[in-house]
Amino acid sequence: MKIVLTTLNAKFIHTALSLRLLKAYTEAEYDVEIREYTIKDPSLNIVTDLYDKNADVIGFSCYIWNIEKTIEIIKMLKKVKPELKIVLGGPEVSFDIAHWMKQVPEVDFIVFNEGEETFKHLLDEITGSQKYHLVFGASYRKDEEIIVNPPRPNIKLNTIPTAYRFQEDIDNLNKRIVYFETSRGCPFSCSFCLSSVEVGVRYFDIERVKSDLLFLIENGAKLIKFIDRTFNIRRNYALEIFQFLIDNHQGCVFQFEITADIMRPEVLEFLNTHAPPGVFRFEIGVQSTNDATNELVKRKQNFEKLSRTVRMIKEGGKIDQHLDLIAGLPEENYESFKKTFNDVFEMRPEELQLGFLKMLRGTGLRSQAAEYGYVYMDQSPYEILKNDILSFSEIIRIKRVEDILEKYWNDHRMDNTIEFLIETEFETAFDFFQQFGDFWDEQGWSKIGHQLEDLFLRLEQFLQTRSTPNLDTIKGFMIYDFFLNHKHKPRKTWWDFTLTKEKQTKLLEFVAENGQLVSGDFDELQFTVKDLFKHTMVEVIPFDIEHYFASKEINQRPSLLITYFDPKELQSRPFILKEISQILA
Repeated sequence: MKIVLTTLNAKFIHTALSLRLLKAYTEAEYDVEIREYTIKDPSLNIVTDLYDKNADVIGFSCYIWNIEKTIEIIKMLKKVKPELKIVLGGPEVSFDIAHWMKQVPEVDFIVFNEGEETFKHLLDEITGSQKYHLVFGASYRKDEEIIVNPPRPNIKLNTIPTAYRFQEDIDNLNKRIVYFETSRGCPFSCSFCLSSVEVGVRYFDIERVKSDLLFLIENGAKLIKFIDRTFNIRRNYALEIFQFLIDNHQGCVFQFEITADIMRPEVLEFLNTHAPPGVFRFEIGVQSTNDATNELVKRKQNFEKLSRTVRMIKEGGKIDQHLDLIAGLPEENYESFKKTFNDVFEMRPEELQLGFLKMLRGTGLRSQAAEYGYVYMDQSPYEILKNDILSFSEIIRIKRVEDILEKYWNDHRMDNTIEFLIETEFETAFDFFQQFGDFWDEQGWSKIGHQLEDLFLRLEQFLQTRSTPNLDTIKGFMIYDFFLNHKHKPRKTWWDFTLTKEKQTKLLEFVAENGQLVSGDFDELQFTVKDLFKHTMVEVIPFDIEHYFASKEINQRPSLLITYFDPKELQSRPFILKEISQILA
């Protein structure tokens, strides 16, 4: 019997650990092949490819991002091959099981909750006596009746063969994200999250975990994302893994979901001392800083301790942090969410993801929707449209904040400019992102694309329209950031140079002869005039930017920004020449 396991990932670089776990558990007895697609692939192309596999059973892993397209594909497959057995699994179909069986009559079976033992047992019954009532953790059809069997007890994790060593995966380890689990379950009970459904945390044997990680690293993995819901809940286990990865990383990057308010200071000190820069990334779910909201969703969080952790990590300079917020939680109105946003942005995380509450099947909050007046999408991703205290119009406005946040902060295109604007020109960070987002929408820019230069021009237009003071100073920061974000010497800029070509030539000749007057290690690099003409760009900044970075004070003495675009390191390096008035004259 030929079995194909498949799913539609959000992007090509993503991989489905679920399919690999099922294959690992069943391949000793069955011919199992994995086929992965993306949600952007044409449905007919996917159907054609799956049809050509001539499978007897096809299992689909279902999530909120792919369920609608998965159903479309299933319906086509059953039309061209009615005898095909279709099995669904995954978090999206593990709840409201009878609903899915009724809605998609083409589906023969649903495997719910943990699937390894259940799927193997189901295959045994398909090829054997077909006593499907014995397959706990599965739903099936008996004539016109839909049967949902009792759930199956949790599997003993160390009985699952490794899912990380398939030969067909090795060639792509350096091109795709590897998802890795060291545990299952979550110690918390947040009512908006599916992880709260399973009580308790179970762990894989740590020596097995280390062995699998080392195999992946030595075979070229570049990014491994741990999917443990709270990686640091068991401190000694986490520390041992951290130490192992520090000793063996070979340039691979590792991302963890951590609960920041339970992170002990000694663990942070250990990481700040021993972690190689850029090797670890932490994802931290803050969601809300409103205590009443957190209590309603059964979320225990000490924001003071969380902030301490985030600040200590940031001061260490070794680990990038990705912080998450959720708009639309109970009793979090527009003003309350604004405060949550500002509380978290104040810590200046490297990335701040602003998400919107999704009423996921199986969560406690979905069952309480009427209590808070939630109105949400009928189809996945079940995102809220409004509730009793947050209107649809306010949600749309917050989405504009999200858009500008992604373009201007998370992509780090102009950090110095945004920092200056928030500190000096806007009451709060949220006000900047909201006002700019509203302006962006009014201009209709959300309907058209943009180049990097457009982002600078549009920010400048927004600031001019609101008559923002200190525009020359702000433009100076924007020019600095523009150069800083280029690996190669840019062919064009978004502003007209203040210097004529003759003055640029004069200045480059001057700095080549007087490198000791330029900041940093410029003089040690011993640039020739030819080097400077080929690999640098110069522009006048209307204030002493080096003085500002040292003191956070603006003076009005112009400085010359000399940006060297290093052809070997593929990065830009800014240098500053002060006291340029006489040279320019």
